[in-house]
Amino acid sequence: MADTDPAELERRIERTRAELAKTVDAIADRVSPKNVARRTVAKAETSARRFLVSVGDKVGDVVGVTPRPVKPGDEPQGLWAEEEPSLAPVLIGVGAVLAVTAVVMLWRRRRR
Repeated sequence: MADTDPAELERRIERTRAELAKTVDAIADRVSPKNVARRTVAKAETSARRFLVSVGDKVGDVVGVTPRPVKPGDEPQGLWAEEEPSLAPVLIGVGAVLAVTAVVMLWRRRRR
């Protein structure tokens, strides 16, 4: 037979209401524009960092420069004590990006 105690039914109803309120609050928090924007920005930043590291590795492979990881305890003054950084790989990379961008823009204009 079903539980017909009014006090028990009221406790169950209140417990269900509290659970439902928590669920609705969690859904509202998840879909709020501010939180969605924050998650989107964080995802874009992570993707951009991964892309930049990937491009840096590729450029380093092409130019022949191996990246030297920096440890948190390294002193900034002694960081380049063994070899001074060369500006050539950076300039080559920037030039290559500009050249590819120009070619893509010209190709798109001709297709129109």
